[in-house]
Amino acid sequence: MTINIQKFKGDLDAETLKKLSQCPELFIDVEATGLKLKVRDRLSLVSISTGSNDVFIVQPSKEYQCKNLVSLLTNEKIGKCGHYLRFDYTALSHFLKCEIKGELTCTKIMSKIARGYASQHGLKELIAEFANTKIKKDLGSSTDWSKDIELLTPTQLTYCANDVIFLKKIKEELLKILIREGRENLYKQTIKWLPVRVQLDLAGYSDTDLFSHS
Repeated sequence: MTINIQKFKGDLDAETLKKLSQCPELFIDVEATGLKLKVRDRLSLVSISTGSNDVFIVQPSKEYQCKNLVSLLTNEKIGKCGHYLRFDYTALSHFLKCEIKGELTCTKIMSKIARGYASQHGLKELIAEFANTKIKKDLGSSTDWSKDIELLTPTQLTYCANDVIFLKKIKEELLKILIREGRENLYKQTIKWLPVRVQLDLAGYSDTDLFSHS
């Protein structure tokens, strides 16, 4: 597959915003300097795909003044799909100071509810099963994603692209299983709770199971 990758420093341009605003759903992923978003780490890159072979990678300004990107994320007419969307939603809402709107889809949650036959629900495993493609995920924890986007190698940019380019196919296949197994409604009820889970994460309850006995 040939992937068309476009890079943006600071924010999306007006032409790209107009193009993406016409899409019914976008597939998104973020890269950060680490996993402790409120304690130490920060949002570095945002990858967006329309579900075809195009990927738009944005390196937000240091002040996170990205009005075009925010306009896209807060457009309630556009669905947003990601893998482990909990992290992406948290990073985007915290650093860009916006509420992600539109129908939300998380392929990790879909996988956990649909694929009772599997013990692993990572993106690498889902791409292998549903797209018959093997990818490497080691760059995620060994790359400085906050360096100038122009200094990122083609391999690193492809890594970012792989995190979104397969999501449409994965979503379609997981939805088939959810429907077949009669679990689609269970998933729909679960994903509605995602914004609340993010609020709890940002409030300091990320490691707390509020439904546990203890």
